[in-house]
Amino acid sequence: MRIGIAYDLVREEERLLVEAAKRRGHEVKPVFVPKTLARIDGDTPDHLRNLDFVLERCVSFYRALASSAVLEGWGLRVVNPHQVIRDCGDKLVTSIRLKSHGVPIPRTVIAFTREGAVEAARELGYPVVVKPIYGSWGRLMARALSEEDLLDVIDFRESMPVSYFKVHYIQEFVRKPGRDIRSFYVWGEVPVAIYRYSNRWKTNTALGGRAEPAELTEELVEVTVKAGDAMGGGVLGIDLVESPEGELYVIEVNAVVEFRNTVRVTGYDLAGRIIERTAEEMRR
Repeated sequence: MRIGIAYDLVREEERLLVEAAKRRGHEVKPVFVPKTLARIDGDTPDHLRNLDFVLERCVSFYRALASSAVLEGWGLRVVNPHQVIRDCGDKLVTSIRLKSHGVPIPRTVIAFTREGAVEAARELGYPVVVKPIYGSWGRLMARALSEEDLLDVIDFRESMPVSYFKVHYIQEFVRKPGRDIRSFYVWGEVPVAIYRYSNRWKTNTALGGRAEPAELTEELVEVTVKAGDAMGGGVLGIDLVESPEGELYVIEVNAVVEFRNTVRVTGYDLAGRIIERTAEEMRR
């Protein structure tokens, strides 16, 4: 098959995907998005016309969203489609979709004013986590231990010249056991997962969290599949936390997944599985 890879930065993940595709006899066509002129009122560019599918790998959320939409507009099949990228990139929409499909999530309240945020936190009980509805890698997330902390966070957000910071996504703080879980959804399968440990409350490996292989329990597989199906399928990274009682809650779904640390600690060929399963799905 002829596989396109849309990217804006070459990371270890992109290198692994290219190598995995070539080892399996596929032809790979790189699509460097920053240098692409997307004429949406024109025909599909000749060099992209015969691609069987494109893997969307842009680091930038907005580049991934826009380029996937353009590629789909040219009649190409994209993994993940722009609707999936859009919904996963919006924590509010993600939470609504997960909840409507019966996926367990922490208690969450959306407030639209400073006063509403205070009321929401009082309802949930401190500590609470305040998140931007857009963003990744734990950036601009804050934990408020008290109303004074919360007001500091809200006042800072309200002062920022970005309209979506005035939508306050407030979630109960789940007292996880010093780790969270990143599991991978690949077309309805859960091939591998990792624990992410940290002495900080944020456990993202991008912020220094330590990765270790995770046990694929029946519950973890079930919740991961349910979450992936709820968000539209394809290839996704599901972030979960464990409560003190051992219950699993989904806190985020990622549509352009990073997996180099997973490969490093587990030895699992996740890039190969992504290529194999996506090619199988595209042949149907």
